[in-house]
Parts: sequence; C-alpha cells; structure tokens
Amino acid sequence: MAGTGFAGTTLAEDAAGKDTATRPRIILLMQFYDPEPVYKGQAFAEAVAEAGYDVEVVTGFPNYPGGRIYDGFRIRPLRRTSQNGISITRLALFPSHGKSRIGRALNYLSFLLSAFLYLTLVARRANLVYAYHPPLTVGLAATGASLFRRTPFVVDIHDLWPDTLPATGMVANPAILWTINLACNWMYARAGHIILHSHGMCQRLRERGVPSRKMTTITGWTQEAAHLDDPGPPPGSMQDLPGLKILFAGNIGPAQNLEAVIGAAHLLEQQGFGKVATFCILGSGVALTGLKDRTRALGLRNVVFLPRVAPSDVGAYLTAAEVLLVHLHDDPLFAITIPSKLQAYMLAGKPILLGVRGDAARLVADAGCGLTVAPGQPAAIAAATRTFAGMTPGDRAALGGKARAYYWRELSMRRGMRRFLDIFEQTRRQ
Repeated sequence: MAGTGFAGTTLAEDAAGKDTATRPRIILLMQFYDPEPVYKGQAFAEAVAEAGYDVEVVTGFPNYPGGRIYDGFRIRPLRRTSQNGISITRLALFPSHGKSRIGRALNYLSFLLSAFLYLTLVARRANLVYAYHPPLTVGLAATGASLFRRTPFVVDIHDLWPDTLPATGMVANPAILWTINLACNWMYARAGHIILHSHGMCQRLRERGVPSRKMTTITGWTQEAAHLDDPGPPPGSMQDLPGLKILFAGNIGPAQNLEAVIGAAHLLEQQGFGKVATFCILGSGVALTGLKDRTRALGLRNVVFLPRVAPSDVGAYLTAAEVLLVHLHDDPLFAITIPSKLQAYMLAGKPILLGVRGDAARLVADAGCGLTVAPGQPAAIAAATRTFAGMTPGDRAALGGKARAYYWRELSMRRGMRRFLDIFEQTRRQ
C-alpha cells in the first residue's frame, strides 16, 4: 500500500534503500490508540510506514472507554515502546471517561499539556505532524507546537467542535462554547490541511470561512483485519433468541439515544409482535444503567443486554446478528456525522437499520443496503423491524451483500490511504 509522489513514483519506491534517518519523518498524534478500540491505530501507522515514512506515534496511556488504565500499564511522564517497527511514545494524562464533565475536561487538558510540551521540547524534529481529532485538544497541541517548531500539520476531524459538545450534553455554557470556537478557528487557520469525515462537515466549515482548498473529505474505513478473520462460533448469549436478532454494538451514551429503541421494543410487544425480533445491545457507556432500568420497569422480553467484549471478539456478534442497528439523537450535528460503526457494519455484510439523518442516510441509500428511519421515533423503528422480519433470508442476505460490496468499492482502507498519503506529501512539501 503506497502513496503516489509528484514525480510519478511511490513513496515506498523513493524510500527503498534509505535508512530511517533519511526518510520523511511523521508524528501521528492521537490521544487514543491500540489497545483501545480506535478507528485509526496500529494498522494506520504501519500503512504510513510502509509508504516510506519514519513514523512515531504519540499517544496517551490507554483508558478508553472505561476511564481506567488498562492492565499492564502504569502512568508515568513518558514511556517509549515499539511494535512492528512503529515507535510509540505514551504521555501522562488524567484517566477519565465517565459522566463527570470535570473528569473529562481534565482528561483532555492533561493530554493537551503533555503533548504540547513533548512536541515542543522533547520530540525529534519531524517533517509533518498528523493530529487525529477528537478531542479538539489534540489538534490544539499540534497547533501550539507549530508556533515553536514550525512543523506543518494535518488535522483529521471526526467530531466537529464545539458543535458536538451541546449535542452530547457535555457543555452548554455559551461563553465556554464561544471560547472553544475561537480555539477551533485558530487551529483551522494554522493547519496545513484539514481532513473531514463527511461532506456536511466540510460545508459547515466553509460557512465558517475555512477555504475549500485546504479541506478534503475522506469517509473513513474500519479495522478490516478484525472482520476478515474467522469470527468463530456464534456467542452463546445470542443463541435461541426469539425472532430476528437486531444488534447494536458500541458506546451507549446520550448521543446514541437508545431510549427510542427501548420504546420500539415496547411498542412491538404492545402490538402483539414482541416475538418478531430481539434487540441485542452490546457495549457499555454512561447511559447503560438507565436503559437497563427502563427495560426492567417495562418488563420487556425482546431486549437483551450483552456484556462489553474485546474489539477482537465483536466480529462473532456481528456475524450472529441478522440486522445491525445504528442510531443517534436527532440533532443537526448528527446529520453531518457518519458514525464509525456504520463502516464496520457494512463490511460485516449485514443489512442496516439506520436511525440517522443526513450524510449517513445518503450513504446507506447509495449502497442500497438497508432501511433508514427518522431518529428518535420508536414507531418508525418498530415499523422497520417488522419490514425486516417480513423479508426472506435471501432478501436480507442480498442487502448485506450490497453493504459489503459498497464498502470495498468506496470506503476501504486501501482507497482511503492513497488519499491520506497524497495529502501528507503535499503538506510536508509546502
């Protein structure tokens, strides 16, 4: 997998015969990294290295999504390791990912400080810094360091700040949001290039005065290796469930608004269709306890909660499901958001039940791989569930086949990496 340079050769060919010291050096700055469940992790770093770069990953100590440091790690100011030829530098941070706004802010700000100091005072000089955002503070660390090191940087935005903060209930104070917006504009102005996850995000930044010439939309891929491996036998917790098995897998928070799914399950039982499907909810998050309490209070038998599993084990659950569910709160921000789980679902080759407006809905429509409903509407979710249940297994398999074919044609890592590498080359040569 190699990017094409301006002279028509690939970066890998240009790098052949060169030692590490003569290769273009890139720092991949991302607060979350393997073994955390991340979209861009070790596979991304290795692909950049294979294209001819000397790669250093700068990240934090793993604590997402539970907010606790993983076993085998202990926080210290700096820890250097190497994996498959990739240098990994871990920096101190305050571990937190719960309901506490103060804890979350300390988590983000502590990594901002560690990353800024490291990039400015300690890191070996690089030709380029790539900053993965969220959170915004990662991009701000790269922006601040660029004032001193003059290193060009690319920022890759998957969550648009400050928009995401009121939408997820994290921040509502107008003064704080105004200040964060000011910081965003500073980052946009100094960035060499901005990569955005959806066309809607790109349009939103255009409206805020960011020039089109410095923005590119690349809808991301998923961790492909995890889906290509044999997922193994179906999990026992998903066997012998009545009706169609509809699975939601991922973070369970206010943004996902799974209360609407519980409402749909309740409606189906009230209408006498409680056995047409079982909603399987796999994962963890701040809203999980409330969902369990609501399900228990309603006495629902068509909703099951599955314990969180390692990312490497999720494939078995996706394979065992017959329909995969994506749902987000009905907010203008989410109309320009493509949830990262959507790509994973499409590669799994299963039909999609989507409760998201905008860019994500257009993607599912383009692929012809499922049904889209208005978010937050239990009646619409219940109706779509009955539609899926009325299909033949062959009809559902055909939808799943379209999902997978579209993924490989339009969303694959191979396709996306070519565009990333072109942007890296253009930016470091500016």
